[in-house]
Amino acid sequence: MNKVYLYALYALILLGSCSQKKEQTELTPWGTPVGEVENMDENDGDGNASKANSHNKGLSLEEILDNGELIMLTVNGPTTYYDYHNHGMGLQYLLCEKFAQQIGVSLRVEECKDTAEMVKKLEKGEGDIIAVPLPRKQTKGNLLFCGATPDSTKTQWAVVGGNKSLADTLNSWFKPKMIAQVKQEESWLLSTRSIPRHVYSPFLNRSKGVISRYDHLFQRYSGTARMDWRLLAAQCYQESCFDPNAKSWAGACGLMQIMPSTAAHLGLPMSMVHEPESNVAAAAKYMAELQSHFSDVGDPGQRILFALAAYNGGFHHIRDAMSLARKHGGNPYNWGSVREYVLRLSQPAYYGDPVVKYGYMRGTETADYVDRIRARWGEYSGGASFSSSYHGGGGFGGGAFHGAPMRSKRHYQNKYHI
Repeated sequence: MNKVYLYALYALILLGSCSQKKEQTELTPWGTPVGEVENMDENDGDGNASKANSHNKGLSLEEILDNGELIMLTVNGPTTYYDYHNHGMGLQYLLCEKFAQQIGVSLRVEECKDTAEMVKKLEKGEGDIIAVPLPRKQTKGNLLFCGATPDSTKTQWAVVGGNKSLADTLNSWFKPKMIAQVKQEESWLLSTRSIPRHVYSPFLNRSKGVISRYDHLFQRYSGTARMDWRLLAAQCYQESCFDPNAKSWAGACGLMQIMPSTAAHLGLPMSMVHEPESNVAAAAKYMAELQSHFSDVGDPGQRILFALAAYNGGFHHIRDAMSLARKHGGNPYNWGSVREYVLRLSQPAYYGDPVVKYGYMRGTETADYVDRIRARWGEYSGGASFSSSYHGGGGFGGGAFHGAPMRSKRHYQNKYHI
């Protein structure tokens, strides 16, 4: 009898314990037991797709509008997407930007390494649209092809399968003539004609050795810039033709074409960016900062060439070119060697190389930028040759570079026969 009583008591204790454990089942924030969603069938009792799987269809157009943001998945390249002076560029990016503007949302770019990664991110809901023309027959995945197509049927953008509202809107928006229009707009933006400026004489008064009306500023801040004042003047002419009111489509302003982000970094208020002295002082400070980023370049003259290239093309792109030069047996600390790889960063075999971290760049523009400044500095400083520094020579050729002494009026008169 006692044994029966003990067994009954033990059973009651076990039941109570199980009941208590059941009450302590961990719940999700929306009230269902943890793990229940994962075990649910794809359809609920009414035959409708469950909420858990509805996300796989991507955000609908209405949800994108509510969020105020469209996420574009892309790969780096000259026709897809690349960074140009802190602005997105590339035909596909510009088209997608126009679509985002059309529906009234901002555009966020998620750069992927290849098609497989774009598809994977799209299917996981980490992007709204693949804004790269994909081969319709060869590309695998849960995709709904729609929107921009350069060849009518073979390749097209894509959204995740089932996102009909976004696909229909893209199809209604896209017109084939847009491609030619956007290409023309891009060519204009990338040309110097897109920068409204007054072109001042490259030599204000040759007989008196006066380069510009801002010579006193170049002389004042040449020490800050760690470069000859005439080189600073040559850079200014290349940037703005000595026009303090010059402004590019990308937002670069003033004599030295300071970008808004650079101005903020240097502590220059945008209200003062067109003021000549403030602009030149900021540029001088930035040139010194860029030179410090190339402290591993031992020769001071070479270091300035690298800084000039970074001022135009971006520090990270120049570092990519240095990595390529090193990989291919060149001298990563000589501008003549690195320049070749700056040019090659417009080719897929090079901007797709694993040592390249920042992708495609318009290398011809940066190489030309440095070339022109060097040539003009030669003219301003008395016709000095720069060829030796291109091919392994030290710095900028013969003669003093840092703090080069100002020449007298007679020097310039004799030099230029004026």
